[in-house]
Order: sequence, then C-alpha cells, then structure tokens
Amino acid sequence: MPARPAKPKRIDHGSATAPRRARMMPAAQAEAFIRSLAVANPAPETELLYTDPFTLLVAVVLSAQTTDAAVNRCTPALFAAAPTPAAMAALGAEGIGPYIRTIGLWQGKARNVAALARDLVDKHGGQVPADRAALEALPGVGRKTANVVLNVVFGQETMAVDTHIFRLGNRCGLAPGRNVREVEERLVKRCPPALLRDAHHWLILHGRYVCKARAPECWRCVARAFCNYRDKVLAPPA
Repeated sequence: MPARPAKPKRIDHGSATAPRRARMMPAAQAEAFIRSLAVANPAPETELLYTDPFTLLVAVVLSAQTTDAAVNRCTPALFAAAPTPAAMAALGAEGIGPYIRTIGLWQGKARNVAALARDLVDKHGGQVPADRAALEALPGVGRKTANVVLNVVFGQETMAVDTHIFRLGNRCGLAPGRNVREVEERLVKRCPPALLRDAHHWLILHGRYVCKARAPECWRCVARAFCNYRDKVLAPPA
C-alpha cells in the first residue's frame, strides 16, 4: 500500500499570554505598517456603544475579559435605567447586576460600577475626570481603561494595550514586549505623533478581525508587506 501523505504540521501562532514574538521592525517599517492601516480605515472609532464620558467609562470597565459585542447587548438597557453617575450609584450593585448577567465576571463588575459611580458623585461632582491619576483611582479602572477614556472622549494621544494589541505588537514585530506596559511604551515611541491617537483603534480592530488570536488571516492583511511574522497564513483554510 502506498504510504499515506503526512499531515501538514499545525503551526502554533501563540496565545494571549504568550504571543509569538517577531524581530522588531525598524522605525520606518513600523511607520509604513501603521500608515497602511490608516489608509484602509481613515476614520476609526471604538465599537463600544456610549453617549458621553460616563457611559464610555462604564462600558470600558464592563468590557474587561469580555467582547465589545457582549457589552453592547446589555448596556443600552442599563444606561436607560441609569444614565448618570448619581442614577447608577442609586441603582447599586444589586440593581446593576441583572442588566449585566450575560457578561463575564458580572458580579465584580457590578460592584465596581456602583462604587465608581459613587466616587464620581462624591469626589468629582458627577463628572468623569480628564486626569490619568484620578481615573485610575476609581474602582475597576486600570491603565488600559484610563487610556481608552482619555483617548476617545478627551482627545489625548494615549495607547490602550489590550490582548489584541499585545499579541499584534509582538507577533508582527511592531513593538515586541514582555508585558502590556512594554508594548505600550514602544508603540508610543514608534508611532508617528500625528497618527498616535487613532493608532489605538487601528491596531485593536486589526487584531480583532484580521491578525486573530488562533491564526492570522494574512491573506487579507493590508500591512502584510511590512510584517515580520515568519509563519504568515497566506490563504484561507481549505
């Protein structure tokens, strides 16, 4: 009997906590990579639904370890019931919980949202502060959440590194780093200043829809020519 053909070796493209790491791009190559994403999506926006700084802050807190789509399914009803910090604080964790049961870690998130709403009322006059230290002092708000709020609603040139950007920065060689802070700092240094604010969105969306966790879809990547990843997937699975 003829020998069976060997199965093609399955390539491990890395994981969220241990992404593959490519050789770091030179500065000019990194700029070309980012500009390719910019040309393909000239007006990027967050996919989270919000109406003001407060609702964006809550949506980002809820999005931790959960997809934006899942958050968007529950926040319209929550924000209709509690559109302001005072109303959210009055609702309390027990009142917030039923609105967000469908997302991960909902019990802890309900407590954090209720507590941050109380802090906004008690310490900030019901307003979301445009200051990193004040934001990060709020319950449930870390550096990434603060970066998103400062970027989206206050126009600051921040880089919020989530799992998508951490993976992308390492896998393609744009900004390899051992942790999210290293990746963030390298991206800020290597991104052209005029593109920095929008780069946060370009990279998140590219990691979410093209350079995916399980396997990158390199055959439709607009920045492929500038990517240093060695095991590119150049055709869809058969």
